[in-house]
Amino acid sequence: MRPIKKIGLALLGITFFALVILLTQVLWNNLIPELFHGPVISYWQALGLLVLGKLLFGWHGKPGWAGGGGKWGRQRKEWKEKLANMTPEQREKMRQRFRNYCDPRRFDWREEEFTQPKDNPGEGNRDNKEV
Repeated sequence: MRPIKKIGLALLGITFFALVILLTQVLWNNLIPELFHGPVISYWQALGLLVLGKLLFGWHGKPGWAGGGGKWGRQRKEWKEKLANMTPEQREKMRQRFRNYCDPRRFDWREEEFTQPKDNPGEGNRDNKEV
């Protein structure tokens, strides 16, 4: 690649990034102060918000600090390996178990066992413990 093309692409990238920061600032300043009585921010504060968002929520598909890497990433990998080694019958049996387990119709929250007893309203409530 020619040096002029590299410089042009770098300038294009910098311009794009600057426009994203400016767009963030404009959107924030037109929405947040009016809707939530929040502060008006500067260009550099908008850059800080973008960096903070990327740190918390990840960088192009890679999880961020709060994005569930680490243990959850390993478990996801283990499940993918487990699924790859299953027969079609085993996969279908597992799908059926998940469907049964996650089916909201399985629970009737109006049943007596889920409601508080009428004679002692504080029973079962952790907040009303006697000290």
